[in-house]
Amino acid sequence: MVTLICSLSRGKGSWGHVTRMITDYNWDKIVLITNEWCKQNFAPTKEISWIMINRNMGYELMKKTIKDGLPEAKEVAFNMISGDGKEHMASMQAIRETYPDHYKLAILTKDGLKYY
Repeated sequence: MVTLICSLSRGKGSWGHVTRMITDYNWDKIVLITNEWCKQNFAPTKEISWIMINRNMGYELMKKTIKDGLPEAKEVAFNMISGDGKEHMASMQAIRETYPDHYKLAILTKDGLKYY
């Protein structure tokens, strides 16, 4: 099975995308990289693991925090539709270092789930 990792931050329309990624597909594990405000206000419909970051963290600390929270996984789908550049850079580098050969970017399109 595939582990889904999504960034979740403030962004118009991005929570709906993340919600559909979570609810419309079967995942081995679901991990959200987010902040305290989003965790308090997002209502997931499935069991979620949370990696808590703060946008005021420096890049290296943010990357380490994300990397330390990533689960063991054989295959990873990463969606970064929500969030900002520093969150995306830190997440992407943590994922590349943790799962160098078995991650793909995942996004919902009008044709369904696509991997890149």
